[in-house]
Amino acid sequence: MRHGKKVNHLSRKTAHRKSMLANMACSLIEHKRINTTVAKAKALKQFVEPMITKSKEDTTHNRRIVMARLRQKEAVAELFRDVAPKIADRPGGYTRIIKLGNRLGDNADMAMIELVDYNEIYNADKATKKTTRRSRRGGSKPAAAPATETKASNEEEE
Repeated sequence: MRHGKKVNHLSRKTAHRKSMLANMACSLIEHKRINTTVAKAKALKQFVEPMITKSKEDTTHNRRIVMARLRQKEAVAELFRDVAPKIADRPGGYTRIIKLGNRLGDNADMAMIELVDYNEIYNADKATKKTTRRSRRGGSKPAAAPATETKASNEEEE
């Protein structure tokens, strides 16, 4: 039974694991995507998403909490300055893991983890597809509304 064994230890001691995840999180924030193994990507996702949520509200307390975990001033500044405004309206799911195949040397499962809002390939379609139901049906209602307003204004002038 694996009760209460939520953390993947990644075959490392606690201090090494925390340092590795902090360094990977800083690299992810700086470069917006990194390549790593699937296990490390999943561990990194659990590590970095709560910090991105904290960065949405720029308070001294949240900056100190994030700084205690990341330990790099430049990464914290970029997270609060650049990343937070871009993900402000997103309710969660700030990262995406894409599996890449196996590594040549040791056949490890590789993956790319990236910040969702920084991928132009996936977001290009969603920005242009914002259509409403009326516009697909011909848009008769919005076009008719301004015509009646002009008719009413003409009657007032007479």
